[in-house]
Amino acid sequence: MKNGGIPNEMKLELQIKMNPSLYLRDPEQSELGKNIIKHSIQLIHDNGFEAFTFKKLAESIGTTEAGVYRYFENKHKLLIYIISWYWGWIQFQLNYQTNNIKDPIIKLKKVITLLSTNVEDDITTGHVDESQLHQILISEGSKAYLTNHVEKDNQQQFFKPYKDLCNAVGDIILECNPKYKYPHSLASTIIEMAHLQNFFMNHLPSLTDFSKSKSESEIIKYLEDLVFNAIRD
Repeated sequence: MKNGGIPNEMKLELQIKMNPSLYLRDPEQSELGKNIIKHSIQLIHDNGFEAFTFKKLAESIGTTEAGVYRYFENKHKLLIYIISWYWGWIQFQLNYQTNNIKDPIIKLKKVITLLSTNVEDDITTGHVDESQLHQILISEGSKAYLTNHVEKDNQQQFFKPYKDLCNAVGDIILECNPKYKYPHSLASTIIEMAHLQNFFMNHLPSLTDFSKSKSESEIIKYLEDLVFNAIRD
């Protein structure tokens, strides 16, 4: 998905609206803010979320820890921010890549491929490395909502981009079979399994049947088999 697969005439339309409750100061509006996002992604990708601290982030950027705290209240909200940004970016890709597809079966196959394929960096978003962010999503994404304050976060609509994506996939499932009873459950299953199988393959191989050499194609085949057998009349 080189450069997000978006032609030049559409690149300016890529605007991902973020929940203002996630930040104290909009990081998109300053160079320091963009550096906070850029270096956060690099550090979490390289060292993991548990090892990530605002002190290390500030040192990486060449600023003060207090300067980072002017943008984000804590590292958990920063994690939700970058994960939400990724879901918004994927939603844009889904809309663009399926816009002219009329056949819902082909459209759903396109969605499965999009969710299962390793991402290349979109050079039009200079402060975000989508390739690294995709790997963060696979290994750290569930930490955004597997907390004891998930209900409170949900009330603040922190997970809306993820829900919007699930709803979009669910709508495509219903296009394929309007009588299918579980479109949202299947949509979230597609999204989660695409990433879980990738994680298992690389870290817990006995939990999957896929080898690293054929990872993408095999996961796509598996999900297509799972999905189309489930929605068959």
